[in-house]
Amino acid sequence: MFGEARGSRGGPERRAGRTVSVDDGRVSLIDLHRPISGDVIDLILADHYLFEDLLRRLRNTAEDRDALRQAFMTLHVAHASAEESVVLPALRSRAKSVTEHEVEHGEEEHAEGHEALLAVMELKGTGTQAFDDALEELSTVVNHHLVEEELTVLNPARDEVGPVKRRDLGAAFATERNAIIDAGVTVEQLRAIVAGAKSEGLLDEEG
Repeated sequence: MFGEARGSRGGPERRAGRTVSVDDGRVSLIDLHRPISGDVIDLILADHYLFEDLLRRLRNTAEDRDALRQAFMTLHVAHASAEESVVLPALRSRAKSVTEHEVEHGEEEHAEGHEALLAVMELKGTGTQAFDDALEELSTVVNHHLVEEELTVLNPARDEVGPVKRRDLGAAFATERNAIIDAGVTVEQLRAIVAGAKSEGLLDEEG
C-alpha cells in the first residue's frame, strides 16, 4: 500500500526519518525520529509529544505549514497502523483492563483523525481561513484521542504488562512505524484509508 518516497521538486522526500519538503527553493526538515527499540509505552508517548509539537507549529503562519502537514500525515498513518497491527491486539490479550471495546474505540478514533487530517491535506493552500478551521478540527480530534488513550490504554498497560513484553512490543512497533515512514504516505493513500474505514463502519458515511 505504501510506495517508495519520491524526491522530485514540489513533493516530499524522506531520509533517515526526516520529511524533506522543497517549495520555491526552500528546504524544510521535520524530524519524525527513528527509534529502533524501547518500552512500547515510552515510544507511543514520544509520538504523542511529537503530534502535539507538529500541531503547535502548524498553527504558526511563519512555519512551512505545507511541509508540516505532510510530516503530520506520514506520522499519523505510521503511528496508527503500527498501533493497530502490533500493539493493540497484544495489549488486549495481556492487559485485562484493555478491553475489546477500548481496542475498537481506539481504531475508531484513529479513523476520525485520518478523516480530519484528510480535510487538511486536500486544501490547496495553507494561508486561508478554511485551513485554520480544518486545522482546529484536526487538533480537537487528535488531542482528544491522545488524552483518552493515555488514560484508558497506556496506564493499564503500564500496570498489567511486564517490562520484557513491553520492550518486545516496542521493537515491533518501531519496525512497523519506521517502515511506513521510510516508504512515505501520499494523500491518495490517506484518502483510501478513510474510504476503507467508512466501509468498515468505523466512520459515519456522511462524515
